[in-house]
Amino acid sequence: MPVKTLTDLLADGVEGRGVLVRSDLNVPIDDGNIGDPGRIIASVPTLKALAEAGAKVVVTAHLGRPKGAPDPKLSLAPVAAALGERLGRHVQLAGDVVGTDALARAEGLTDGDVLLLENIRFDPRETSKDDAERLALAKALAALVEGADGSPGAFVSDGFGVVHRKQASVYDVATLLPHYAGTLVDAEVKVLEQLTSSTERPYAVVLGGSKVSDKLAVIENLATKADSLIIGGGMCFTFLAAQGVSVGTSLLQEEMLDTCKRLLDTYADVIHLPVDIVVADKFAADAEPETVASDRIPDGKMGLDIGPESVKRFTALLSNARTVFWNGPMGVFEFPAFSAGTKGVAEAIIGATEKGAFSVVGGGDSAAAVRQLGLAEDGFSHISTGGGASLEYLEGKALPGIEVLES
Repeated sequence: MPVKTLTDLLADGVEGRGVLVRSDLNVPIDDGNIGDPGRIIASVPTLKALAEAGAKVVVTAHLGRPKGAPDPKLSLAPVAAALGERLGRHVQLAGDVVGTDALARAEGLTDGDVLLLENIRFDPRETSKDDAERLALAKALAALVEGADGSPGAFVSDGFGVVHRKQASVYDVATLLPHYAGTLVDAEVKVLEQLTSSTERPYAVVLGGSKVSDKLAVIENLATKADSLIIGGGMCFTFLAAQGVSVGTSLLQEEMLDTCKRLLDTYADVIHLPVDIVVADKFAADAEPETVASDRIPDGKMGLDIGPESVKRFTALLSNARTVFWNGPMGVFEFPAFSAGTKGVAEAIIGATEKGAFSVVGGGDSAAAVRQLGLAEDGFSHISTGGGASLEYLEGKALPGIEVLES
């Protein structure tokens, strides 16, 4: 059954109707200041369309990993203010999730109003493994958008970054209300379908980040589909060590060495590792960088970025690609001295895109790197908001938050 979208909901008319939207507003916040507003910006089109059409919009989202109880440091208050600025209208923040304040505010909404509930993960039922507990929270959420005559509201799933989670505000609420995919979720799914079904070749995959274990399933799945699989970031050191190379004090997952050796043996013509590494004697922004060959990392030094020769080689691999998927930085891009590898590879992907390649940035740290390094976001075909969800889709896993929209 095809998924109904926001377009379908708007065509039916939403004026005066309660609409619950699950957004992904999980942005980095330090001392009340939002670091990267990317997910807030991405959530605006759906919320704006609903508010302008006269819906009474109730938004639910999470921030961080509270332990099922209110935590002032993880309040959505800064997000409500930032969202209001982006929407150009006041966004109320409920003082609770589905308590008396949320209920009172929801009942007082007028057409076009937007209410943001407090961090959904302050309620332990959101992430409960108990189906009945999650359903009870979902019923309370659905009640917030119920019409005065008892008519049901609608549910719009627009938080792609959480659709791989079977949680109350993502999955269970969709079993209770007429449900639709928001602009963001609809676009993300179409992009991932293109990456997995109608991929134009040559197909290049660029993977970084710290742990091989986090990306193992996607490596196994994409190595059979990609023409080249470029590996950088902290995870490259476990692959290098699997070749018998000393990696000094670099990040190393010893329990993954045999797996990496098997992957290198099986996909020798597909997997490409760095040939030089930028090392330092400590993990710090002021550490002194030194570039060495990848098989000459000194004892007592750790790799914090790929080197310039690696960037050149990876750029050559990417130059003729027609499809590129990138997930994970090449190094510690947050430290300027160790950001050149990530920036160089990102620029190579932009170059391929300018020549007509379809390029996807797989969310998370990669998307943050694009913005922090001052790269043009429109230099890529698509920047995903959901790192984990994107990877699970590409691994071939079913995503509960998408499956439920198909029912």
